[in-house]
Amino acid sequence: MPIWKYGGPVARSSTTSDVFNAIGDVHRREILDALIAGEKTVGAIVTGLSMSQPQVSKHLRVLSEVGLVRCRAEGRHRLYRLEPEHLRPLREWVARYEQAWNDRMDRMDDYLKELQRQGERQ
Repeated sequence: MPIWKYGGPVARSSTTSDVFNAIGDVHRREILDALIAGEKTVGAIVTGLSMSQPQVSKHLRVLSEVGLVRCRAEGRHRLYRLEPEHLRPLREWVARYEQAWNDRMDRMDDYLKELQRQGERQ
């Protein structure tokens, strides 16, 4: 089909303006994982993850923009820390799917118990 006949939505490039897109990058998730233990300098993150300093700084900037990390200065060092409360939108979204999954497992459990009862009656 020629592009001029296509009437459907066109995919946009992802942005990093929200938590969902910000954590979509594996390197940013690794940085968040590294910060679970507590505050770290950029240098400590670089060493722990074997990423370049500019790469870590770029990802920290994105994570800061969506509020997932905070930075504070201590002398010449900048310390970054995780702000897990900003993961709430993600947690709430996943919780809906978790509930659906649990409901299905409960129905399966009920079905298996019914099959077991039927087998015992025979």
